[in-house]
Amino acid sequence: MNKTIHFWPLVTLLLIAFSLDSCRYQKHLEVRASHADSAIFAIGVTKDYERMRMVTDSFEMEGDITALNANRWRGVSYYRQGQYNMAELCFRKALESDIKTNEDQLSYNKVTRRLSELLLVKGDFEGSLRIAIPAVAKMEKTGIGSDIDYAILLNNIGICQLHLGRDQEAEESFITARGHYANRWQTDTTSRGFQEAVLGTVYTSQAYINTRRYAESIYWIDRTEMLLNMYRKRHDARTEYFDEYQGRIEIMRAIAMEGLHKSKEAEEAYKRFQKTAYSQTAAGHINANEYLVVAHRYQEAAYNYRYLDKALSDWGTEITLDNIQLYMLPKYRANAEAGRRDSAVVIGQRILNLLDSAITSQKNSATAELATIYDTQGKEAEIARKEADLSQTRLVSTGVALVLLIIFFLVYTLHKRRAAHRLRDAHVKLEEAHGKLEDAHAKLQTAYDQLEKTTKAKERIESELRIARDIQMSMVPNIFPDYDGIDIYAAMTPAKEVGGDLYGYLLQGDELYFCVGDVSGKGVPASLFMAQATRLFRTLAAQHMKPAEICTRMNAALTDDNEQGMFVTLFLGLAHLSSGLLEFCNAGHNPPVIGSEPHFLEVDSNAPIGLWPDIDFVGEQVDNIKGQPFFVYTDGLNEAENPQQEQFGDDRLLAYLKSVHGSTGKDVVEQLKAKVESHRNGAEPNDDLTMLYLRIN
Repeated sequence: MNKTIHFWPLVTLLLIAFSLDSCRYQKHLEVRASHADSAIFAIGVTKDYERMRMVTDSFEMEGDITALNANRWRGVSYYRQGQYNMAELCFRKALESDIKTNEDQLSYNKVTRRLSELLLVKGDFEGSLRIAIPAVAKMEKTGIGSDIDYAILLNNIGICQLHLGRDQEAEESFITARGHYANRWQTDTTSRGFQEAVLGTVYTSQAYINTRRYAESIYWIDRTEMLLNMYRKRHDARTEYFDEYQGRIEIMRAIAMEGLHKSKEAEEAYKRFQKTAYSQTAAGHINANEYLVVAHRYQEAAYNYRYLDKALSDWGTEITLDNIQLYMLPKYRANAEAGRRDSAVVIGQRILNLLDSAITSQKNSATAELATIYDTQGKEAEIARKEADLSQTRLVSTGVALVLLIIFFLVYTLHKRRAAHRLRDAHVKLEEAHGKLEDAHAKLQTAYDQLEKTTKAKERIESELRIARDIQMSMVPNIFPDYDGIDIYAAMTPAKEVGGDLYGYLLQGDELYFCVGDVSGKGVPASLFMAQATRLFRTLAAQHMKPAEICTRMNAALTDDNEQGMFVTLFLGLAHLSSGLLEFCNAGHNPPVIGSEPHFLEVDSNAPIGLWPDIDFVGEQVDNIKGQPFFVYTDGLNEAENPQQEQFGDDRLLAYLKSVHGSTGKDVVEQLKAKVESHRNGAEPNDDLTMLYLRIN
């Protein structure tokens, strides 16, 4: 006890010093995080979502953003691509991360907003509440959260509560959300707060309409119009939204009034809607049908559905199982109720065809992607054991509902339109159709089962391969020595999620070991072989061996139990910094480029490493490379192809290296990477790409 008391003043001083240093470090991290967020957001604006995820991965590996924020940006990129399952997976992974900073808390708020909205749209109201309610409680506890975070989460909570029959709680949530929207527009120097408030009340109004609480919806529709009029008065308001919002307000009012049996007021609202430019758009025609169907104006609704394909195209919506239910079945009903028997039959047949093609397309697509990215043994059985039954049940239920709806409308149309003396024939045909639909139902259920398993497996594998990519990228150095007189920089870009290229360096006093290699094949097997080669290089180089001896020992280790016959081509160099002497061994690799007047270095031909045991590799040397740029690469550079299968080639490489004389190694590598990307012109990379630049002054 006395000893503890004796050291207490010293411990206190150390803790104070540590705290001050931590504060400075935290501010540094926040600046880096802000820069990273801005860069990722800027790429997202260009809609290059693949690059958005690549940059996010890079920032996360460099420690510029946390895992929580990285998964948030990945989720946003998938969400904007319409890949909602992957977006949900990323958002859930983000919520598994620890919240350590205020920036993490703000990212957590954004993630919960997105995820609760995704679940709400899917109809998983209880799941959405399980995300949104704890998020609001956490914001209230920490005091970290903007008014727009509160407003959107509370609005989501209210919509879920309304659909679950908790009307009083829903009303309280909406009122509280309204207060936060008001705080937002009162404190915001721009008009964005008003725009957000208008959109939020549109969602609230629509929720009351969707749950057939028409009387309550009128209050929120009136409030939406009031906010829109306030928004109009702002000098920086986005005028392109005025007409669309006004049109949506009028069509919601028409639906509500018709639901309250006030047909005259509903008709007046619909006429006001028709005066908007929005009503003449494809989206306007489709949204108007909700009122026309409620008002039993099926002829007009059937006419409007002629714009369905155009609206789906404008929205970028694909024909999936959910969208068949959401758009094609109402189109069928409108034509059936309008007495357009032939059109209804055609649409019914199209629904059956679309069901079959949608199921087959999703099944084949998921299976093909799975076969491409999944190349390890025994994983299928492991994934099958871990499959969850809840999502499968939901898909099967959806399929049953689709088939039952089709049966109902076919029976209804045939029964209503056929004469009494043809009733027996009609029943015979209906029974035949029923038998076919039962067969279709059995096939649909089987397809759903397989689709669910395939989709879950694909998502799990994508997650595992992302982790594998992170592990692999951590095995190659991404921080280069800040050593007077040395300019060294390297980069590796796998063609798939994981790859087989490698590079490395090891600086020991006056000796700089470096290597660049290319493993045969691509994907997971190549990445495993690459990991072994990387480990061996660092282990043997640390023992100050000559390059030829290192290659000989690596070959002995990698040929042992190499049943798949894999190998790696490798250029391995040892530069003596004081004298400029370069000792090297080239094991079947592309010759490097050297000199201010770039040319390929003449090298002896050793065999690749891993093919044959008991080989003694031959080493060579260059007397002095001081002042001479030295560039090593893999064939993913010179053999990169564009859509016309034209290779980048050696001539372009030499011409480029000659044009950048005097540039830094990082500039040379990054600009050359961009040149290769431009040459590919959208073509998929056919091999991994790795480059290393070295200059000793």
